[in-house]
Amino acid sequence: MKAMIVNAFGSPDVFEESDVVKPTIKAGHVLVKVAATSVNTVDTMIREMGTELPFSPPLPAILGMDFAGTIEEVGEGVSDYKVGDEVYGCAGGLADLPGTLAEYMIADANLIALKPTNTTMREAAALPLVGITAYEGLKRAGIQAGQKVLVHGGSGGVGHIALQLARHFGTEVFSTGAGEPQMALIKKLGGTPINYKKESVEEYVKKHTDGKGFDIVFDSVGGVNMAKSFEAATLNGQVISTVAMVELDLTTAHLKGLSLHVVFMLIPMIHNQGRKAHGTILKALKSIVEKGDVKPVLDESSFGYKEIGKAHARLSSGKAMGKVVVTID
Repeated sequence: MKAMIVNAFGSPDVFEESDVVKPTIKAGHVLVKVAATSVNTVDTMIREMGTELPFSPPLPAILGMDFAGTIEEVGEGVSDYKVGDEVYGCAGGLADLPGTLAEYMIADANLIALKPTNTTMREAAALPLVGITAYEGLKRAGIQAGQKVLVHGGSGGVGHIALQLARHFGTEVFSTGAGEPQMALIKKLGGTPINYKKESVEEYVKKHTDGKGFDIVFDSVGGVNMAKSFEAATLNGQVISTVAMVELDLTTAHLKGLSLHVVFMLIPMIHNQGRKAHGTILKALKSIVEKGDVKPVLDESSFGYKEIGKAHARLSSGKAMGKVVVTID
């Protein structure tokens, strides 16, 4: 079969098309003909940093985590799926798990679910990593109807799903961004846009919460922005971070009694522990998407299988809104 291979880590032009052996079915897994995949920030990090990351795959590697496609074979012990089912998931592209940038892939049946019936393959491929991350974070923070939720980066991959899920759970949602396109998308998705370049944290906390702070702050920006999340949260509030690799003074978090939830959704894939939880979340997301409460936003760019390098460059440029998706021809 055809696959885009990485023989060396580095710039976006490291991908090379190669002929590789079609994977063989094994117990507990399904063989999927891949229709589409999407690019996540962690994909670009693995491609750039390679062995600096403990979960990078050995070379030569097939990258790509998210996918949507059709089951061609079902392994022993798999009862929830059959040949011909359209499925989606996040199941490869790191450690010893071959990725999605190929005609076929083997996927652990615990890491997939039936694709939402009202999405295209491209839309479904945009959902798994960001959807699982957003859902897990909000649930861990104990989200409840009537709360006020702030999403940092509500026009990005994780952020735009977190915004919609928070609305689904019955909360009042606010989101930071900058520039008219981002503000317009946040509003379209049902959030109240906040231009962080024009309003300070103190100003928008006073404006939208009477100075009390937000019950939940979902920080998909991370890094030093976490200090702003602490400042924006209410007393005994909940802060969710997807990018927590930063040295930071926790004094504000301590004085406010904040709870910090760090979400690293790749843990079940890396350590083969708790994988069923991902399948359960994907099934829940399927119902929410089919209800119309969540719709993945695809970046205006469109890339084919051989243009994966350009897709990585697009995401890294910071100009993409929503998810960058690649069609597997």
